[in-house]
Amino acid sequence: MLSFLSDYGLFLAKTLTIVLALLLLVGGIAFIASRNRHGGSSGEISVTSLNERLEDMQHSIESVVLDKESYKALLKDEQKKDKAEAKARKKALKKKGGDESEDENRRRIFVLDFDGDIRASEVEPLREEISAILTLATPDDEVVVRLESAGGLVHTYGLAASQLERFRAQQIPLTICVDRVAASGGYMMACLADRLLAAPFAVLGSIGVVAQMPNFHKLLKKHDIDYEVLTAGEFKRTLTMFGENTDKGREKFVEELEDTHELFKEFVASYRPQLDIRKVATGEIWFGKRALEEKLIDEVCTSDDYLMKASKDADIFSVRYEEKKSLQERLSDFAVSTGDRLMLRWWDRLYKSRLLSR
Repeated sequence: MLSFLSDYGLFLAKTLTIVLALLLLVGGIAFIASRNRHGGSSGEISVTSLNERLEDMQHSIESVVLDKESYKALLKDEQKKDKAEAKARKKALKKKGGDESEDENRRRIFVLDFDGDIRASEVEPLREEISAILTLATPDDEVVVRLESAGGLVHTYGLAASQLERFRAQQIPLTICVDRVAASGGYMMACLADRLLAAPFAVLGSIGVVAQMPNFHKLLKKHDIDYEVLTAGEFKRTLTMFGENTDKGREKFVEELEDTHELFKEFVASYRPQLDIRKVATGEIWFGKRALEEKLIDEVCTSDDYLMKASKDADIFSVRYEEKKSLQERLSDFAVSTGDRLMLRWWDRLYKSRLLSR
């Protein structure tokens, strides 16, 4: 038992020493990094070929399902087919007097992913991705956005929708695919599509506005606590969480909600004029097939099916803006992971020591 306690104490002392040394190192470097921090871009654009990814998946399956000889023969056939197609395209371009570097038979599709939270936090990466694509894309190309969002703050989703509108301004075809949900602010973004697709049970709609807040006035009054709100302007504050709300304040707040709803309806109707906006702008939701009946979407189809079909005659690229972590953030992550490893080692040694002492 004494041996166990001695080993435990020695190990604990070593662990604390290492942890303190790491904390001092991280703190010192973080301080230097904060003093030497400069402005500018904090991320970079990452581009991945989805065609190559699909081919890799296909080859992985074929290499297991087919026998060795059949697989080799298949690869040879594919190589011959690729060479023949490349030769035919080159010959066709030469006949038309085009540049051999051009390929009239292959169009480009740029794929973006937007997974929205209540604050539409991904609007910052989205604007960078769109800016990058607009430096290259032409009206002959296409942009596909895989959109997932249950909505959120009006002003942030308004900005996200405005970012997608940049494609329309450049006359670049925009297809939006909804596999799970595009409701409220999410549908505000989705309706900008030239072509809007949704999975059979994806949730769409919720063209409405909601606001809610608790009020603690009665609780404060019960405990003789006063709460004052001082404003300059009759409607600077309509409703409050802690003060006593008035009927006039409620009426003004509802009036603002109704005005926001009207703006929402006008926005949706301007991009999807085929909708009966009075019927669908009730705050209700529809699943994919029902949404098609109400003309909220153009086709029932998953993003996977759409992109797999498109890959046969298009080069598809996934575009993603990836944030660069600062030195301070990387060191913080390193310190946390190191601490976790030390803790696991400590628990493992403690557990083994207990087993040996029995």
